[in-house]
Amino acid sequence: MSEAIESSTEHQGRARVALTAALASGPSHAYLFRGPRGSGKSLAARAFAAELLAVGAADGEDARRRAMLDPSPHPDLVWLKPGGAQHMVEEVREKVIRAASYRPFEAEKRVFVIEAAEQMRDESQNALLKTLEEPPDFVHLILLTSEPAQLLETIASRCQPIDFAPLPPDAVEAQLAGLGSPEEISAAARLSAGDPARARFLLSDSGRALRVVALDWVRAVGPASADARARRVSGEAGPTALSETTSPWMGLLKLAESAGEEAEETTRKALEEEAEVGIKRSAKDVADEAKRAGRRRRTDVLDLGLELVGAWFRDLAATASGAKEVVFNSDLLAELDAGPNPDPSPVRRAAELVQDTRRRLDLNVSEELALEALSFRLAQTCR
Repeated sequence: MSEAIESSTEHQGRARVALTAALASGPSHAYLFRGPRGSGKSLAARAFAAELLAVGAADGEDARRRAMLDPSPHPDLVWLKPGGAQHMVEEVREKVIRAASYRPFEAEKRVFVIEAAEQMRDESQNALLKTLEEPPDFVHLILLTSEPAQLLETIASRCQPIDFAPLPPDAVEAQLAGLGSPEEISAAARLSAGDPARARFLLSDSGRALRVVALDWVRAVGPASADARARRVSGEAGPTALSETTSPWMGLLKLAESAGEEAEETTRKALEEEAEVGIKRSAKDVADEAKRAGRRRRTDVLDLGLELVGAWFRDLAATASGAKEVVFNSDLLAELDAGPNPDPSPVRRAAELVQDTRRRLDLNVSEELALEALSFRLAQTCR
């Protein structure tokens, strides 16, 4: 077994077995590496590509070494990443579809890797079909995706799937040294769903702020805040801003909007810098791509905030059931323990309501109405 494949799939037993078997029996012309962000798909794809490019090479070890570099100088490895919110159609056509017709420069194989393949437009995916259906014998394509449902079925069905699972919390923790206290790092790893990049975000200033507003919302409507809400109604709690009492979800929405605006501006600047070095895009293309990046980031942050809300209710249920060892918010176990409601049924229902709202937002319903409705339903459920 290749040492690079073994190390890159340390926590991915199924993927390791599949890739090792492929090298032993003869690799397919196309693969779909699918699994959550941070699960190691990119590193495994690079290691697998290195083994393919070593076949027939005059110096196999040197071919592997160059293929493992990022960016790689190996002329037969093409690695395509989206420049902005989506892959550019012309880049897919030029760097993959047309380039796949050229014979290898060095040995017997050429490898094309498309990272975040779900970000190809339908036009690009349809254009790629012929290459997937009738590739030259020397071509291998590897598509990486965290959202396989966004790929056309005609694309997915022509690739051999290699499945990656979320990393376990201890593997994520190992990548977070120095980013917070041990308790905070442990909680971030558990809340990250196996994604080290998400865990690092949760330990950043922006991530900490997101977690604060998510938990403030929970405390405003959840069972732990019942006494406080009663005092507020009776006037004992003192003056509180109207936005805090009537719309506890507004903090989450504002953070998502701010993150979207920042991503839009960052993408616009990056695209304008690319234009200065000769990558041509119209002003409309730049504006549209920047807006798509902003919307994607806004949606991602809003969804993560809702996931944090749902995780708290799930943790309340786990604590009430005596399963403290599985809570996500492990750094706030004392507060979870102090929850006044020993019956886990209402908070389980609350977690289900959050999940239902996340699904509704995928259908492009009004965010404000969906969040306001969720807030009301959570308060009713947790009374």
